Amino acid sequence: MPREERKKQPPPDALDHAREPSRGGLGEDCPPEGDGVIKELKRDGYTVVAAANPLRGLSSDAAYIKDVLAGIKGPVVLAGHSYGGMVISNAATGNKNVKALVYVAAFAPDKGESALDLAGKFRGSTLGEALHPVPWTQPDGTKGADLYIQADKFGHQFAADVPRGTTDLMSATQRPVAQAALAEDSAEPAWKTIPSWNLVATQDLNIPAKAQAFMAERAGSHTVKVKASHAASVSRPDKVTDLIEEAARTVR
Repeated sequence: MPREERKKQPPPDALDHAREPSRGGLGEDCPPEGDGVIKELKRDGYTVVAAANPLRGLSSDAAYIKDVLAGIKGPVVLAGHSYGGMVISNAATGNKNVKALVYVAAFAPDKGESALDLAGKFRGSTLGEALHPVPWTQPDGTKGADLYIQADKFGHQFAADVPRGTTDLMSATQRPVAQAALAEDSAEPAWKTIPSWNLVATQDLNIPAKAQAFMAERAGSHTVKVKASHAASVSRPDKVTDLIEEAARTVR
């Protein structure tokens, strides 16, 4: 059914809680132009929660999102982009309210896999050479490193199909991910027990499309391939919204 027709039909009450709570990963905090998915979901009658992913460590990030989920009543469609896929795979485990998972150009790990493992599984990622590590001191006094994408490489690396003015703003406001978070292994993932949907971005330079397709097939996801960069939610919010709403229509 065309989206124009679906908008005329209010979503069932059971679908009133479609969520996109995790947008973690390098350069994830987008300017208003990147909020197209949220705007479309709200316009179509869904309640949306876009929780802030701490980006400090996989287990702690997942625990934080798990607590956010605990405060939400009703069925949840849980979506994540990039490293956010690692987080939702761990945060949704054991939560009976999470009825569907949506991966958008994201990692969908198996137990014992890290984001670094999966990013290097297939050729095609140029992220490593675009990164700028910044040392920081953790609360216990040990040293860590925050990873940023270099400003002069951000547009090409992260969002080659997004206008320059937007990518300049995205670069300036990017939130770094701790290097340790990308190296931390996943626990048993929720996609083994919760139905999943997956958008494979075919022009992604962060997570190779072959890696995305491999993870989607392994998870048995309902999969769409979209000609888009890693910033698919910015350049193709229509496709991302359609996929989340497709997942939401299965919620009972």
